[in-house]
Amino acid sequence: QGNMAFAGKYEFESDENYDDFVKKIGLPSDKIEMGRNCKIVTEVVQNGNDFIWTQHFPGGRTTTNSFTIDKEADMETMGGKKFKATVKMEGGKIVADFPNYHHTAEICGGKLVEVSSQTSSLVYNKQTKTSR
Repeated sequence: QGNMAFAGKYEFESDENYDDFVKKIGLPSDKIEMGRNCKIVTEVVQNGNDFIWTQHFPGGRTTTNSFTIDKEADMETMGGKKFKATVKMEGGKIVADFPNYHHTAEICGGKLVEVSSQTSSLVYNKQTKTSR
């Protein structure tokens, strides 16, 4: 896998405990509904320990977090809240503490699996063709 283990474009596939998770982190009901019914595309650009992690939402809204492993960075939550975090690499997983939850991301069988607060997991399929 090497240094480029996370690089790629991933389309949202499934979730577990989505409603419980987004209510716990305080997302407004309109954003909860939008997130439940949309296909989010996550794009990861990786250069060694430097990452650009972008989530593309339907309607053209994007959230981008740029960070370097083990260095504090300015980050933004799904709900648009800005905060500072130090992202770490633990056992091949990217780990970060967001204001209301603990977040991990890893590649399992070619899929990006993100787990937040151990209560919600999102699975993305790696895209082989760009769909626009």
